[in-house]
Amino acid sequence: MMKKHGLCALAGALAGLANGLFGAGGGLLLVPMLIRVIKLDVRRALPTSVAVILPLCAVSAAQYLAREQVDFLDLLPYLAGGLAGGIAAGLTFNRFSAVWLRRILGVFMIYAGIKMVFSL
Repeated sequence: MMKKHGLCALAGALAGLANGLFGAGGGLLLVPMLIRVIKLDVRRALPTSVAVILPLCAVSAAQYLAREQVDFLDLLPYLAGGLAGGIAAGLTFNRFSAVWLRRILGVFMIYAGIKMVFSL
């Protein structure tokens, strides 16, 4: 059990690092870890990842805002859209089967990876 907690702490640290550097970490690192190591069903892993990543995002955002690396007015339209998307996701989450949730996540991960590699 202690080994599992150590792996989870390591996954959390990597997710925090990835979130702070790249703006990604929950779906990319935590979801696979929650599914494979903790053995959570995808229907629990996805919302758990969101709950874990929320404070990590808040800490990262505070760091960037404090260093004036982000203009607050520039992020407002994204924040409004993100809030609307989050509400829509919460309302429709239960309509997707676990298989389709995994597939959708996989497609987004592949798309993001290809986009990052070839848009350098």
